[in-house]
Amino acid sequence: MMPPFRADQVGSLLRPPALREARARRQQAEISTAALREAEDRAIREAIAKQEAIGLQAVTDGEFRRDWWHVDFLTGFAGVESYAAPLVVGFKDSAEQPPMLRVTGPVRRKHPIFVESFRFLQAATARTAKQTIPAPAMLHMRPGRAGISRNAYPDLREFWWDVARAYREEIRDLAAAGCRYLQLDDTSFAYLCDPEFRASMVKRGDDPKQLARAYAEAINAALAERPAGMAVTLHTCRGNFKSTWVASGGYEPVVETLFSAHVDGFFMEFDSERAGDFAPLRYAPRGRKVVLGLVTTKVGALEDKDTLKRRIEAAAKYVPLEDLCLSPQCGFSSTHHGNLLSYEEQWRKLERIVEVAREVWG
Repeated sequence: MMPPFRADQVGSLLRPPALREARARRQQAEISTAALREAEDRAIREAIAKQEAIGLQAVTDGEFRRDWWHVDFLTGFAGVESYAAPLVVGFKDSAEQPPMLRVTGPVRRKHPIFVESFRFLQAATARTAKQTIPAPAMLHMRPGRAGISRNAYPDLREFWWDVARAYREEIRDLAAAGCRYLQLDDTSFAYLCDPEFRASMVKRGDDPKQLARAYAEAINAALAERPAGMAVTLHTCRGNFKSTWVASGGYEPVVETLFSAHVDGFFMEFDSERAGDFAPLRYAPRGRKVVLGLVTTKVGALEDKDTLKRRIEAAAKYVPLEDLCLSPQCGFSSTHHGNLLSYEEQWRKLERIVEVAREVWG
């Protein structure tokens, strides 16, 4: 079976204590970059072994070399920088917010960003090595036009062209390194389901419908030269930062545009009432997979198997069962902080996904 798999995962895993300590010591210049790399390597190997033992076919590095799921990749492009700034709509009940991004000059990929990390992952597993990167929309959605230099980009069409080219170059090199499973992580589509967030976009001068189309087109342009044999999926969620969230609302406002992305599967958040019901799945393109994010990564309580099976059955009223898969709604640690559950709870949830998938699909 080509990815996505019946039992799959979004990607990030809770950072183990030894790695957290090593990263903190590196920030204080108490250890070298090489020593931090060794700590990352050990932690990744251990996480790979655990994923394999659970029975996952797609294995990730847990995003252990990153602080933030999106910032570490996007600031790898020349012309992009991060900074601390308040958000118009931020994570609920959290004084801390992720950094913002801004484009200060022409977006260029002057060197590979995650290629070496992927090579390490692939060499360390006999399973399918899954690489995750943020979707192109993440360079525009949060800062908006105000965060993109008008000197560099008086015309936003040139911005999107440069972003797509930079992505194509990274994807080309990932493919050359052997990557056959790539996931684009995105919050834009799910955020645009939220009336409050949509209103904030209108207030800053954007049309939410046009934004969704632009973001889907950016994905398609980024994937325009992907090689045959590389499976690509799109993951979208409503925010995942220390078990908090940003957006609420069903997929209806964006679902048709979301499904216009030229990917092989869609990881969609359905772990709470905030995501709405399954009815928008009636627009899902036949033959492409919908990965139901029914298992939450925000709390440790383990989902009941029968409840998960009933929810899969309910989704199958809109999408044929053979086109469905199961996963968590997001990663367990989209940022270095991690969500508010234990390591044991994290692994048990992934085990539960494998168990249910085997019983549903065989």
